[in-house]
Order: sequence, then structure tokens, then C-alpha cells
Amino acid sequence: HVQLVESGGGSVQAGGSLTLSCAASTSTSSYSMGWFRRAPGKEREGVATIGTSDGYAYYATSVKGRFTISRDNAKNTVTLEMNSHKSEDTALYWCVTGTGVDWGQGTQVTVS
Repeated sequence: HVQLVESGGGSVQAGGSLTLSCAASTSTSSYSMGWFRRAPGKEREGVATIGTSDGYAYYATSVKGRFTISRDNAKNTVTLEMNSHKSEDTALYWCVTGTGVDWGQGTQVTVS
């Protein structure tokens, strides 16, 4: 299994920016990687996914144009740059391998 550790969460004002990082314990270059979130009282949703090395990225409609996912396979990291925050972005965010097997512990983002 791959251990994933997220960081970068916190409190931000609406319209502000935060960047989440995910550090993997081993190489994830052969996996697509993604970010999920669960807002209070809502179902968990996929936020963004990035392919292995071809630059393919998918975004949920709710974040498209505001969030950018990227990865550095040399450093085994995945980053989610979040801009123009809205209150509905308040959620617990997880980093996930493409297999869906490995999840981080989550990092909280609160938009006020």
C-alpha cells in the first residue's frame, strides 16, 4: 500500500486561495492520482484527477476553472491549487491513488 499524507489545509476567506499537497511514501508514477472531498452534510465527491504522465486532468464542474491539479513524479507529490474559494468548498479533502485503495488522512479546508 501507499501511504499518503496531505497538508496545506486551513481557513481561508471567500475569494482566497489555498494549496493542498499530498506526499506519497513511494512512487505513484504508475497511478493516476486524485483529490476527493466531503462537505458537511453532503456526499463525498471527486474533485480532480490527474493521469500518470500525460497531463490529463479531470475536474468536477463545481471547481473547474478555479482548481488546478498537478503532480511531480520525481518527488512523489500531488498538488491541488485552489483559487477563488467559495463557502461550498468547505470540506475535508483527501488525496487518493487511482486504484481507490490508498487514502490519506484528510485535511480540512474551511472557507468563511
